[in-house]
Amino acid sequence: MAGESPKPASTPTGAVFLSYASQDAEAAQRICEALRAAGIEVWFDQSELRGGDAWDQSIRRQIKACALFLPLISKHTHERAEGYFRLEWKLAVDRSHLITPDKAFLVPVVIDDIGDDEERVPDKFREVQWTRLATGETPPEFVTRIQKLLSGESGPLPTMSRGSAAGARTSRRSSRLVPAVLAVVLASVAAYVLVEKPWSAKFTPPARSVAVLPLANESGDAKEQYFSDGISEDLITALSQFPGLKVIGRTSAFQFRDSKEDSHSIGAKLGVAHLVEGSVRRSGDVVRVSAELINTEDGSAQWSERYDRPYKDLFALQDEITRAVAGALRAKLLPGEHAAANSERPPSGSLEAYNAFLQGQFYVFRNTEADHRKAIDFYTQATELDPRYALAWSRLSQAWNGLGYGFLAGASAQEAYAKARAAAERALALSPELAAAHIARGDVLQWADFDWREAEKEFRRAMELAPTDGYAKFMMGLQLATFGDVEQAIELTQQALATEPLRANFYSWLGTYLSGLNRLDEAERAIRKTLELQPGAAGVHELLTVIEVQRGNAQAALAAAEQEAPGFLQDIALALARQVGGDRGAADAALKTLVDKDSGVAAFEIAQVYALRNDAKETFAWLDRAWSNRDPGIPSLLYDPLILRYKDDPRFAAFCKKVGLPTPAEVGRRT
Repeated sequence: MAGESPKPASTPTGAVFLSYASQDAEAAQRICEALRAAGIEVWFDQSELRGGDAWDQSIRRQIKACALFLPLISKHTHERAEGYFRLEWKLAVDRSHLITPDKAFLVPVVIDDIGDDEERVPDKFREVQWTRLATGETPPEFVTRIQKLLSGESGPLPTMSRGSAAGARTSRRSSRLVPAVLAVVLASVAAYVLVEKPWSAKFTPPARSVAVLPLANESGDAKEQYFSDGISEDLITALSQFPGLKVIGRTSAFQFRDSKEDSHSIGAKLGVAHLVEGSVRRSGDVVRVSAELINTEDGSAQWSERYDRPYKDLFALQDEITRAVAGALRAKLLPGEHAAANSERPPSGSLEAYNAFLQGQFYVFRNTEADHRKAIDFYTQATELDPRYALAWSRLSQAWNGLGYGFLAGASAQEAYAKARAAAERALALSPELAAAHIARGDVLQWADFDWREAEKEFRRAMELAPTDGYAKFMMGLQLATFGDVEQAIELTQQALATEPLRANFYSWLGTYLSGLNRLDEAERAIRKTLELQPGAAGVHELLTVIEVQRGNAQAALAAAEQEAPGFLQDIALALARQVGGDRGAADAALKTLVDKDSGVAAFEIAQVYALRNDAKETFAWLDRAWSNRDPGIPSLLYDPLILRYKDDPRFAAFCKKVGLPTPAEVGRRT
């Protein structure tokens, strides 16, 4: 019998709500799998990429409706003074006060060897019996008891003794319990792992949520794709202005260009209840747009229409489609929002300027040096056709900045930054209330000027002007991480992912932040999501190398490094990986290669390698060189897990002050 799974309950009536700290995800997974194998429904957030109002409301609904709440208690929950699991615990305790004493609800389970008096839990948890499921290993007796409770055969768990707290803890944790008593405890605790009201593990998207998939280009000319993409993006921007409507961003929605997946599958991946699909055909002076609104639950079309309009009436056509889609969603437009919805259009109404802007958008998202230069040409053309086109100036600034940061070095990069700075200032002069202009200036301040305090002001202002803009939240998170507020950076990145769930680089940055906090399993999951979305993304295997270096896994680190594409990023990865192996000759040779070939672009990473070698003198020497070069690694100083080995060294605090960052002792105390 020991090797057999218990029989599934014939009529399961509930599911387990597992509440856990992110570091305990593996133990929670084991408990989840054991229960599901027995046919028991379990609500278990496996992604750990939390964020957004819809996700938050979903959690609250489930805790309000579940019949049993299973908090996993560990050293990690003790160490973390803050965490979303603590809000879950509070919500569960609040609900427990409404439940009769003869009904089981709270089910505390200890999953490691945390000692007596070490756990930090609500007092209400102490009123019921606890048990241990070491590392989440779940015995058959545990599952059997759950099945009995589902069928109504079991009563509530006994309450704890009303004696001293120390005595109560001893009674629930004593390793000297005889097997019979231990079996009773396990069976009793299992009773708490049930829920009376069924909960599906699948996410139910909010009713007012939509993704605009890229409208198909049916013009017969591949060069016209920028035009259909532009109309799609204009719809995304316009719909984003409606109150209470969740709209998925361009990068994530455009992942499904030419996709063969059905609407239900796409809706599940994007977390939306509706899709806008359609096509664009431009022939001479006539534009035909076909669009339909799809219910992702059953694939039914809730609205469809075809429009034939003269090209000169393009803006009116876009307005007409937007109003029709919004009406089908029963969204209401508030006063003044219609003008905001059209902020991508040139103030002069020039279709030629708008057309040039759309072509710039098309090329900049392809993210190569050649495409950045093409985007710059088209954005420049747009600003020449309409010199008051603030959004085009903003995008021109970001394109120059991206070219300097991502593809150039030395004098060429500085020249690009100067042009980015001028374009951003022009955009702000033209439209001080345009969020994109503040983001553009923040980009320059952050990457070109290293003026992080002013950059923070710009990103904060952008968030005030465009509170639903995921990119503004992402950039604000990046800036806060630079100041050492990594937890808040994670939260903002997760919020950005709520509207851009398939944006690959958001996941890589999320993984970087988690790695800096030594939350390595979560970090690896996030970075592998990047690879899933963008298999050839540069630098991602180097990030995986750092994680394996943190784990001390030399073989896995080397394997990850070897998968990075040849070039300076692979040189960095190999040098890092070799330091944790036993071959000192190989470690020295890899470092020498990195210094000889890449010192001009990898000074910060060379400092990382010396930090791994416990060579403080060379670490700080290369950090100084990185600062002289304005190396883009400098902003990661306060969350880089390798450099932070020296966070208690006085030289580290001195360096932080030198570059204008808070010292480790000052992190969290900024005004």
